[in-house]
Amino acid sequence: MIPGGASGDPRSPHFADQLAQWARHRRIPMGDRRRLPVFPWRMRAGARSAPLTLSGMSVFWERLAGTQAVPPAWVVAVSGAVALLIVLNAASWQLARNAITIAHEGGHALVSLLSGRRLEGIRLHSDTSGETVSRGRRTGPGMVLTALAGYLTPPLLGAGAAWLLAAHHVTATLWLLLALLTATFLAIRNAFGVLAVLLAAAAVCAVTWFASAATQAVFGYGVAWFLLFGGVRPVIELQRQRLRGRARHSDADQLARLTRVPGGVWVAVFGLVAVGAVALGARLLIPGSLHLPGSLHLPRSLHLPRG
Repeated sequence: MIPGGASGDPRSPHFADQLAQWARHRRIPMGDRRRLPVFPWRMRAGARSAPLTLSGMSVFWERLAGTQAVPPAWVVAVSGAVALLIVLNAASWQLARNAITIAHEGGHALVSLLSGRRLEGIRLHSDTSGETVSRGRRTGPGMVLTALAGYLTPPLLGAGAAWLLAAHHVTATLWLLLALLTATFLAIRNAFGVLAVLLAAAAVCAVTWFASAATQAVFGYGVAWFLLFGGVRPVIELQRQRLRGRARHSDADQLARLTRVPGGVWVAVFGLVAVGAVALGARLLIPGSLHLPGSLHLPRSLHLPRG
């Protein structure tokens, strides 16, 4: 109910049509539409209407930069447990590992561009392997950084997602994932790679556009956990293959040839970064104690009155 009338414009004929109710201190319940007067809302010729809503782009950026509600800590912990089970289970890992390969090869591609190399393209294979081809000097810092980026990208990306989610930027996290997948898609050069990236992007896009806010938050946390845990297992698999002599062309062995530092040292670097990212991500995603539904929460110190 607007003071005086149904319109806040003094030039409107309805400016004072509720003045009698206000003088008698009466209110018109907004929930009961039968008691509300019906007015013919017609704009006079030549009158200008004020904008009622922000433009679509302004609303988009406001939502992107804004914060959203996040699930309770116990839900975050459960999503982490599910992500860990996916990584540990051989059957689910064989399928989900494609997402880690996308991040791995995307890291190679991004750093190669940033270091001044010419990116030729990315190829993803059905055995969850991949390769990124770039042109430039075969030695030097650019090549070293490009080779180093692959195994570091998934855990660091997971830590970055954890940082955004800790600040309640759920929408920004999902849109960042879409942007990275789009950039990777532009560099794909084979059919299976196109299919893998499209399926990953479709899943993120479906959640972003059609899922509820709660579902988006749980999905974002699950992806962050998966990137963190999924960044550790490939390092373990790499070292096992090296011990069996089956990884002579791995990133660690390429770094060994480029820097004359043993490949085992580079595997240790990969592992330290991955484990450190998991520790940091867990601290960001679950900052406080777990509060299970229906549980009793007591303060750390309980002072009872003396009898």
